[in-house]
Amino acid sequence: MSRLNRLLINNVNDCVDEMLEGIVKQNPGQCLLEGHRVIIREDLKSFLASQKVSIICGGGSGHEPFAAGFVGQGMLTAAVAGSVFTSPPVNDILAAIEAVASPAGTLLIVANYTGDRLNFGIALERARSFGINVEMVVVGEDCAVESQDKTAGKRGLVGIMAIMKIAGALSENGNSLDYMVKVTTAAASKMATIGISLTGCSIPGGGSSFTLDPSEMELGLGVHGEAGVKRMKLLPANETVKVMLDHMTTTHKDSQFVLENGKEISLIMNNLGGLAMIEMHIVTRKAIEYLENKGLQVQRVYVGHFMTSLDMSGFNLNVLILDDKLSACLDAETTAPAWPRANKSFETGFQRNSKQIRKITSKMQNVTEPGATTEMRVGHSNSSILSVIKQACNGLIQNEQYLNELDTSAGDGDCGTTLKRGANHILSHLENWHVFSVSDILSKMAVAAETSMGGASGALYSLFFTSCARHANDLSTSSMAACVKAGIDSVSKYGGAEPGDRTMLDALVAVHTSLTNSVNKNHSLVDSIKHAAVSAEKAAIATTSMKAKAGRASYVSAKLLTQPDPGAVAVSIWMKAISSWFNTD
Repeated sequence: MSRLNRLLINNVNDCVDEMLEGIVKQNPGQCLLEGHRVIIREDLKSFLASQKVSIICGGGSGHEPFAAGFVGQGMLTAAVAGSVFTSPPVNDILAAIEAVASPAGTLLIVANYTGDRLNFGIALERARSFGINVEMVVVGEDCAVESQDKTAGKRGLVGIMAIMKIAGALSENGNSLDYMVKVTTAAASKMATIGISLTGCSIPGGGSSFTLDPSEMELGLGVHGEAGVKRMKLLPANETVKVMLDHMTTTHKDSQFVLENGKEISLIMNNLGGLAMIEMHIVTRKAIEYLENKGLQVQRVYVGHFMTSLDMSGFNLNVLILDDKLSACLDAETTAPAWPRANKSFETGFQRNSKQIRKITSKMQNVTEPGATTEMRVGHSNSSILSVIKQACNGLIQNEQYLNELDTSAGDGDCGTTLKRGANHILSHLENWHVFSVSDILSKMAVAAETSMGGASGALYSLFFTSCARHANDLSTSSMAACVKAGIDSVSKYGGAEPGDRTMLDALVAVHTSLTNSVNKNHSLVDSIKHAAVSAEKAAIATTSMKAKAGRASYVSAKLLTQPDPGAVAVSIWMKAISSWFNTD
C-alpha cells in the first residue's frame, strides 16, 4: 500500500484531539482550554495583567505546526484548531476570545478562506455584542492565480506566519490594537507566496487529496490541494525554483508588492510536509541566489515546517518586503516552540510535569443561549412575532425542491434542503422563545442557523441574524430597515460579496432600499413589508442575467447559469411569506 494511503494514527475521530494533547505535553508554556480545541499560553493570568493586546489565530488541522506551535511569549496568545482541513467552529473561536480577552483588546489573524472568514467573523461580531474589544486582520498573499474577475481573493498561505510574528512583537512592546491592525495589514500587502507540489496528501480516513503522475508537478496549488496555475513536467530543483520566482516577480502584478533593486526582504521556505531537508536546503540555496541576482537584499531566511499540508511532497516560498520596524519584529524574542531562532534559552518561568496536561476552564457562560432571562420589550405581541417567523420558515420548507433545482447548475443542489434544515430547527424551538425580546429571538435564530445548516449558508445567515439582533428595537419599518442594513454589511464584509454579484445580497439590498423608501413616505408597516417583498422578488429574478462574481456560482461557466440565484430567491420566498402573514392577519 502506498504511503499516501497510510497514516500513523489511532482513529480518525480522535486524531485532532490526541494531536493537541501531544502538543501541550511537549511544550511548557502551553495548555488546553477545557472543552475546546484551543491551546493558550499557560501564563495567561500574568499576561492579561500586563494589559497587552492578545492575539488569536487558527484554522483547520493538518497544517501543523500552524497555529498551535506558535503560541507563546512574543507570538500568539491562543490558537484554535478545526477538524482536518476544516475551519474551526464559532463556539471554539468565541471560547478562545473570551478566555484571552485583554483590556487592551484582542486581534484575530485569519487566513483568507471563506470558512475561516465567516466563522471568525461570526465569533468577532458575537464577542463585540458581549462588550469585548476585538479586531480582525485577514491575510491573503497567494500570488499563483491572477484573475480580472472578482473571486474570493488571494488564498492565505505561509505568509500568515510572518504576520503572527510581527503582531506578537508589537504586542510585547505594548502597542495599541489599532496600531497593530495598521502595521500588520500593511505588512500583509507587501508579501507574496507561491507553492509547488509533487504529490497530494493523505487525508485521515480517506485517500490522497489529489493525484499527480510521477512525471508531473503542479505550480501554485493551495495549502489544501486546491488547483494551481498549471501542471508541468517534473523539473530539477534549480529550474523549479526559477519557474516559481519568475511567476512571482514577472507574472504577479500588485502595486503594493514591487521587488525593486536594493529592497530588503525576508524569505520563508515552507516544507508542505513531505520533502526531505536535503531537498529544502537545495531549493533554499537556489531561491537566495535567484533573489540576490535580482538585486534584492535577502536579510532574513526561515526554513522548515510552518504551515504544512499533512504529508504533501512540496513547498512554498514567501517573500516579504522589509523595513526597520518589520525586521525588528521578526528578530524579537519569542518562546513559541515552532518559530526558528538562535540557540539560546529564554527565562520563561514555565514548569509542568510533562505527563500532565493542565487545563484552563472556559469563562464562557451560555454563549449559545444569549438573553436567557431577558423580558419581552416590544409593542407587538410575542405570539405575532413568532407567527411571522413560523410563516417564513414554512415558506422555505414548502420550496425546498424548487430551491434545490435552482442550485443544481451553480452548486451541489442542496440550497433548499439546507434552508429547510435550518427552518425546521427554528420551528422546533419557537414555543420556548415566547419570553424573549426580538433581539434575543434573532440571536437564537443566528445560533440555529450555524448549528443546523452548516457550511457557508449557515454562516451567512448566522452573520445576518447576529447583526440584525444588535439593531432590533421594535417592529417598526425604520427598525427593520436598520436591522437589514446591519445584516447586509456583515454578510458583505465577511462573505466577500457585494450588490450585483448574483447572491442573496441582491435581494436583501432590494428589501432595505424598499423599507427605507417606505420610511420616507410614511407607509404603514403592512404596506412597507408588502412593497419590500415585491422588491425582493424582482431583485431575485434580475439575478438571472447577472454574472456571478462571488460564492460557488463564480466558479461555474456563465453559460450554465440560466436561472435566478437560489440564495436571492430564498430571500424573496421568506419575504413573501412574511408579507402574506401581515396581509391576512
